[in-house]
Amino acid sequence: MVEATRPTGAPAAVAEPTEIIARARRGDSEAWGEVYRHYAPAIFRFCRRVLPTSEDAEDATMEIFLKLRDKLRQYEPDRPFSAWLYRVAANHCWDQLRRRKLRQDLETDDVDEVPLEHPEPGQLEQLITERSGEDVRRALRTLPARARMALVMRYYSDMNYDEIADALGVQRTFVGVVLLRARHQLRDAMLAAQQTLESRGNA
Repeated sequence: MVEATRPTGAPAAVAEPTEIIARARRGDSEAWGEVYRHYAPAIFRFCRRVLPTSEDAEDATMEIFLKLRDKLRQYEPDRPFSAWLYRVAANHCWDQLRRRKLRQDLETDDVDEVPLEHPEPGQLEQLITERSGEDVRRALRTLPARARMALVMRYYSDMNYDEIADALGVQRTFVGVVLLRARHQLRDAMLAAQQTLESRGNA
């Protein structure tokens, strides 16, 4: 299955502060503070797209960085730090959702009912571009928890299929199915919201 490209509006990669990360791994508390300031805003945005409220995202961000500080020596410098960071964040958020009993679909649910064609990429990207960040978050919140997690991991933190499969606890071959279903659901949710706004404007 072909992996989809990142939609318009997803963040571009930024240079990693490798020297600061190395100092933080050696126990430099000032360097750790710089690591936090560098990455915390992006991790908060990741959590905000996945978790129900801003307060949940704030709490999760703090908890993720507490975990990171304890695990920092486990980080292998030959891989991108941001990839490792987002993997920790994704696992934490997924655990939060499961504890809240928001995990809604099982690995084998509705596989035969998933449309075989991808939704028109330009249509979905145009909808995302035209709507505000809050509109996109609102549409994401209507999706089942795993679909929402998969979209955010793939398109907003640029995680690959192997990383998504590991975080969600599914086979790699199923990630494409989850993403395909999620793209349809997100497009439909955003179109429905747009139609509601248009009908109110014409009332």
